[in-house]
Amino acid sequence: MTSAVNPPPPRPATASRTLRSVTDLLAAGLVTPAQVPALEDVARHYATAIPPAFADLIETPDDPIGRQVIPDGAEIHTDTTEDPDPIGDDALSPVPGIVHRYADRALLKPLLVCPLYCRFCFRREHVGPGGSVLDDAALEHALDWLRTHTGIHEVVMTGGDPLMLSARRMRAIMQALEGMDHIHTIRIHSRVPVADPGRLDDEMADALETTRSMWLVVHVNHARELTPQARAAIRRVQARAIPVLGQSVLLRGVNDTPQALEALLRAQVAARIRPYYLHQLDPAPGTARFHVPIREGQRLLASLRGRVTGIAWPTYVLDIPGGHGKVPIAPGYLHEGPDGTLHATAPDGTIHRLARERG
Repeated sequence: MTSAVNPPPPRPATASRTLRSVTDLLAAGLVTPAQVPALEDVARHYATAIPPAFADLIETPDDPIGRQVIPDGAEIHTDTTEDPDPIGDDALSPVPGIVHRYADRALLKPLLVCPLYCRFCFRREHVGPGGSVLDDAALEHALDWLRTHTGIHEVVMTGGDPLMLSARRMRAIMQALEGMDHIHTIRIHSRVPVADPGRLDDEMADALETTRSMWLVVHVNHARELTPQARAAIRRVQARAIPVLGQSVLLRGVNDTPQALEALLRAQVAARIRPYYLHQLDPAPGTARFHVPIREGQRLLASLRGRVTGIAWPTYVLDIPGGHGKVPIAPGYLHEGPDGTLHATAPDGTIHRLARERG
């Protein structure tokens, strides 16, 4: 099992720039000539981008790193269970750049550009090099919507990846949100710290400082993604008293074994990241090869109960298709017996009857 605390050093660099085309992938030795026709077809539908820092981690094309980001011919095949908007973002967008699903919070999507295009992304129909960036007028319209909806207390900046903005634009957004008395909490969800850690420099970290409750949520799916460079980028944020949470997607061939998931959770805690969410894969088109059934995911998490500290324990969640929101789907440990009494299942699998509760 890969050590969470001392990951192996990355192999020598395979690219000096972001890999964006099938030709780039072929030159880097990440695909074969036989794959080119099918991958050119994929490229007509979905973008590719693999920054050098992430490409350097790929040992083989189908290892847990390469599998996440190297395109596959299977992506053009859509299963009947898959949906271009699997969590209903479009239907819940009152103005461009805003998604309002929950009463007390809203998503702010200032751009639809990412440093890294994951092959399982639930927004893969929307993001890409041609993905829109809110211009000044559209951004102001989105901010005005937040100003007038005083029941919103938390803004979650997502996209695309908010840390792809310039530090100047990020600072302007922070100042605008800080000027809204009803906004108490700001969250930024990002892949940048592990995908392109150099982008999260001191200037960007300074731009995130605010008097509001500010949180950075880093998307990381495998322990090897938390390189020394990634940890240094995360430390720049932590040094400014901004807590960092981790979110991951349960993915076949990436983190779907007890060993891989345990290493991922331990690596996050070692980097002072509190694991927050383990997402059930959203059924975006062409993502079937990553699917892990919910029951298997529950058994996987249950196998770690008692082995991994509670600090490292994420909430396993399902985003109900159609925009109905996230619900926890963790394995259950409390059961009602035939006599109406409660029984609890211990980490070792033994079942214990609890004393009858008062009242």
